[in-house]
Formats: sequence, structure tokens, C-alpha cells
Amino acid sequence: MSSRLPFFVYGTLRPGEHNHDLFLRGRTRSEVPGRLADAVLYDGPGYPYAVEEPGGVVCGDLVTAASDQYGQLLGTLDQLEEYAPGDPANLYERVAREVTREEDGMSVRAWVYVAAPAVAATLRARGRLIEGGDWRAR
Repeated sequence: MSSRLPFFVYGTLRPGEHNHDLFLRGRTRSEVPGRLADAVLYDGPGYPYAVEEPGGVVCGDLVTAASDQYGQLLGTLDQLEEYAPGDPANLYERVAREVTREEDGMSVRAWVYVAAPAVAATLRARGRLIEGGDWRAR
């Protein structure tokens, strides 16, 4: 399946964060640090939002699901992020973007949950930007 992309996580799903253990532990094949270009990070109510913006960088991890876990994990993460394809009430949109692996500089296409357009507009107007794009360093 060509859409079996890895996931780029940048908040509570990163290793060491509380949602990592709840949703990812034991379901992944690899987890490596990465960077998403042309996005910035905003602080949300207990979790961050990536907002697409030229020149920004978001730090996170590139997570490859175990092959036998992919479908279930995709559904679980969509539910966690309250994402449904085409739903105008989405807080996040799941989009395919290029992510750079820190270990070797290789570019990898991955699923990224970014702020939905209405959420992004509100964050740009009134949100708290996380300088440096690293939620852990906030």
C-alpha cells in the first residue's frame, strides 16, 4: 500500500511523553529524530499544533509502525488527533510531508498531523509560538 507512510510526531507521542507509551509502545519498528521544514509550533491546551509556515522548523520523531500494526495504529492516531477525512470540524489535518531524518539527512515522506485551517488561523492571530520548534524545550 503506497500510503503506508511513517508518522512524524512532535508532541505527546514522542518517546518519553505520556501518549507514546499509551499509543506507540510495542507497535513500532523504528523511531528516529527528525525535522519538519516549513512549519512552526504553537502551544495548545496540553499539546502542540504544527502550523505550516515557510522558513520554520519543527523538531520531532519519525515513527515507522510495525507492519502488522499499521492499519490499527493509523486508525488509533486519527482518533487521538480527532481527525476524520473531510470533516470541517477537524482540529488537525493528516497530510503527507517530507521530513528529514537527523541521523543521515535523508528526506522521508511521512504523515504529519498539522493544525486544520481554522485552528491555524486562530493560532497565528492569538497563539503562543514555541520558539525553536521543539515542544520539549518550551
